[in-house]
Amino acid sequence: MIVEIKVPSPGESITEVQIASWLVEDGSLVQKDQEIAEIDSDKATLSISAEVSGKIKLLAEEGDTVDIGTVVCSIDSSFEVKEVAAAPKKEESQPKAEEKPSPKIEKKSADPVPAESDIHISPLARKLMQEKNIDEGEITTFYKSLRLGTKDVEFYLDAKDKQVSEKAGALNLNSWGGTRNQETKKMSLLRKKLAQRLVSVKNETAMLTTFNEVNMTPIMEIRKKYKEQFKEQHGVGLGFMSFFTKAVTEALQHFPQVNSMINGDEIISFDYADISIAVSSPKGLVVPVIRNAETLNLAEIEFIIKELAVKARNGKLSLEEMTGGTFTITNGGVFGSMLSTPIINPPQSAILGMHNIVERPIAVNGKVEIHPIMYLALSYDHRVIDGKDSVGFLVKVKEMLEYPENMLFGGSSPIEKLLGF
Repeated sequence: MIVEIKVPSPGESITEVQIASWLVEDGSLVQKDQEIAEIDSDKATLSISAEVSGKIKLLAEEGDTVDIGTVVCSIDSSFEVKEVAAAPKKEESQPKAEEKPSPKIEKKSADPVPAESDIHISPLARKLMQEKNIDEGEITTFYKSLRLGTKDVEFYLDAKDKQVSEKAGALNLNSWGGTRNQETKKMSLLRKKLAQRLVSVKNETAMLTTFNEVNMTPIMEIRKKYKEQFKEQHGVGLGFMSFFTKAVTEALQHFPQVNSMINGDEIISFDYADISIAVSSPKGLVVPVIRNAETLNLAEIEFIIKELAVKARNGKLSLEEMTGGTFTITNGGVFGSMLSTPIINPPQSAILGMHNIVERPIAVNGKVEIHPIMYLALSYDHRVIDGKDSVGFLVKVKEMLEYPENMLFGGSSPIEKLLGF
């Protein structure tokens, strides 16, 4: 029986996806529930699994953009696919005390697979193996039993050539250039959607940017004093982003207009702070959301940020994790940016831009002192937010960062409580 595999719907409002990569070859045998393809929507990367076991026929090419519900491959279930045999358990593979192993059998048997195999297994693959209860020795034995084909040899040669060229490039910094070559490739749906959204923001909003500077000395002193205790107690590092997220949530409480957005001829305001954090991923900029950030302490914020960042790098963010958000924070400082005017993340009305920290001379109590300074930029939609609110909001963020003890209960709570000790 021929079973058609159609593109599933990743979520509402998504009408098309792009075939990012096929995980199997045309005409190969696949097992039921085996992942056969990765697809990119304008929000996330998802996978397609085989609905039955059999021989697969690919009906779309990598890079093709297809509508939801399109048949991209078919599987002929009349072909028998053998299940992967489980590797014998360690205790079963050892001969019993009263039995003498046959020399003939020992000669023909494969070398035992060590507990830690010599093949490289990515963290995500290892996690999937644990979820599917797959033994490392079992999967290693399976791959060692496969017969190499011409495509495998070609893949090896391509990978080897790439490694050689990368090493040569690292040794010779002047190796770039000297040719007239150019490369053309399709834009991913994520990149196309991002481009459309950014252009629409510039065209459809009255966007302005206001600036301020923050003396980061208090935050850096807290990190220096408590970072070891914080990591030991919470199992996560203490970064700058958690301080900024907490400062933003406190400032939004004082300036609720900044935590609002336009919907037609109405303005929607929120009594909670879902903070979007801009993260650079291999496929483009993504903006996962920290839900109800106003209720979290620094440790909880750091843990969620770390979790979302890892998912972003591995392309495993879900649509739910990137949907919504009432305010966005973006940190160009990690790339060395001194100052920028960030673009609003629609339909939100404001975005805070962080930048690099540089020691600069400033006036403190009538004296010139050197302190680590960060420039902040708040871009906002003037249709929703007045200049008074935007400037007041940024001043409040500055105040919270320069006087961290004010981030909880107007200063009545000690720093230890803010850190979750």
